[in-house]
Amino acid sequence: METVLAFVIGGLYAAAIYMLLRRSVVKLLIGLGLLSHAANLLIFTAAGLTRGRAPVVTAGAPAAVIADPLPQALILTAIVIGFGVTAFALVLVFRVYSTLRTDNLDRMREADA
Repeated sequence: METVLAFVIGGLYAAAIYMLLRRSVVKLLIGLGLLSHAANLLIFTAAGLTRGRAPVVTAGAPAAVIADPLPQALILTAIVIGFGVTAFALVLVFRVYSTLRTDNLDRMREADA
């Protein structure tokens, strides 16, 4: 299962970098979202997959029976921060588009000069 996730994460990183290098600001936002999803999956996979185990310690249970709750907490925090960054970037893109009427980065540089 980790091998499949490694290929998925690699594909997500490749697609994110490809989208980040495009000239459209909308594609840049999509690449930013893909990059955050790939990072979340990387944290999840690096922590190790444990199926059927709860991240709760019960009385008398050995430590090998529980799942590590730290990666889950890190991913939840990363999702919330990523949502905030994406929402802020979306508002910035909307404002720039409403002012300049273009989403092309080259045309934005020309309007700046």
